[in-house]
Amino acid sequence: MDHRGNSAASRDIAYQLHPYTNLKTHESVGPLVITGGRGVTVTDETGKTYIEGVAGLWCTSLGFDEPRLVEAATRQMQALPFYHAFAHKAHTPAIDLAEQLVQLAPVPMSKAFFACSGSEANDTAIKLVWYYNNALGRPAKKKIIARQKAYHGVTVAAASLTGLPNCHRDFDLPIAGILHTDCPHWYRYAEPGESEDAFATRLADSLEALILREGPDTVAAFFAEPVMGAGGVIVPPATYFEKIQAVLRKYDVLLVADEVICGFGRTGNMWGSQTFGLKPDILTSAKALTSAYLPLSAVLVSEPIYRACVTESEKIGVFGHGYTYSGHPVSCAVALETLAIYRERDILGHVRALAPAMQGGLRRFADHPLVGEVRGVGLIGGVELVADKASRTPFDPKLGVAARLSAFAHQHGAILRPIGDTIGVSPPLVIREAELEELLHRFGKALDDTADWLVREGHRLA
Repeated sequence: MDHRGNSAASRDIAYQLHPYTNLKTHESVGPLVITGGRGVTVTDETGKTYIEGVAGLWCTSLGFDEPRLVEAATRQMQALPFYHAFAHKAHTPAIDLAEQLVQLAPVPMSKAFFACSGSEANDTAIKLVWYYNNALGRPAKKKIIARQKAYHGVTVAAASLTGLPNCHRDFDLPIAGILHTDCPHWYRYAEPGESEDAFATRLADSLEALILREGPDTVAAFFAEPVMGAGGVIVPPATYFEKIQAVLRKYDVLLVADEVICGFGRTGNMWGSQTFGLKPDILTSAKALTSAYLPLSAVLVSEPIYRACVTESEKIGVFGHGYTYSGHPVSCAVALETLAIYRERDILGHVRALAPAMQGGLRRFADHPLVGEVRGVGLIGGVELVADKASRTPFDPKLGVAARLSAFAHQHGAILRPIGDTIGVSPPLVIREAELEELLHRFGKALDDTADWLVREGHRLA
């Protein structure tokens, strides 16, 4: 990679602060500069093409060159490139999109509120939970529970919900009033001989104990991703959400479903909440809402929460929350076209038809000496790498085994997502079976390369 002179890589190192990157390493290795995309592939500045096996960041559902989305953005830019939603203003793209999202909701919802990112959507949900309880005269009922290994974003409040230590360390997070309960990863945290059902019962009992310790009159909401994405593609064990929701109902604790990754078809249904039986009071979404072509997120709220907002705004004189780009007309126009494509091309049917090839294909690697667990649903999967299969012993994090596998995958023309020692796979929803098979083939090559590297480094493969 050329870091000399005025190359894109050298200018990147000189001027850009990168998210989720080892900044010291970046100074020496520089970026992979992506210059184009077509279908499920992207191309770097040298002309090399990669199958994008994670749809960017779980988000580019319709691939990288969908002309209808470009045309929708262009039409809206020409008609009305921007207007806001403050102080009784509106425009038809946001109105139409709010209507469609409320009608698409997995459970009855009342209103849609727009922001630009999943982090903003989850921050909004936190504020609405607090606003709601103030409207109900419950000023002490404010604590919010998330889960270890959860990912809900990186803004101050959303990062506090996120249950990953590196999102907290030296950022002085989490803020007060944010609690974390058990991660529902049966493979990692079940006791010897414990079934998924028994594990789910234990976690529900643990959640109830936490609520009772804190005081039910102080606990306001529980945030959950249907499938935990950035925590390692963790699929909930059997009966987990059924038992968790029974506890929430018992103590009048709101459920917020974070559908930022799972929403719009990733699990084989429009919502992960439908796949796993969640009945949320608030639902947050982003990413595939626009196939990531433009920033947009949406928060859906139930009628009781909306009525509480009305009460408080009447008392105060204004609902004092919103963003300049809430419901940006161009983003909303692209979202409307994205939803139309999902319907017209039966993207859900395509995901359901392809899911067995994806899940079965990943599970072909279950016997590989580096693979501890393969998990997933629909077109999202995770392959967890282990140092010892029998004991499930993880690798020393300093080895960076998943990152090494990701680098080998680049050599073979595939982009995958290292998450700790799990490899995330989440291709565009429009991937064809032959393309999926080629992605899995390239993953297999990278897996073998990683095993060979470990042997060369002196590690015995159990």
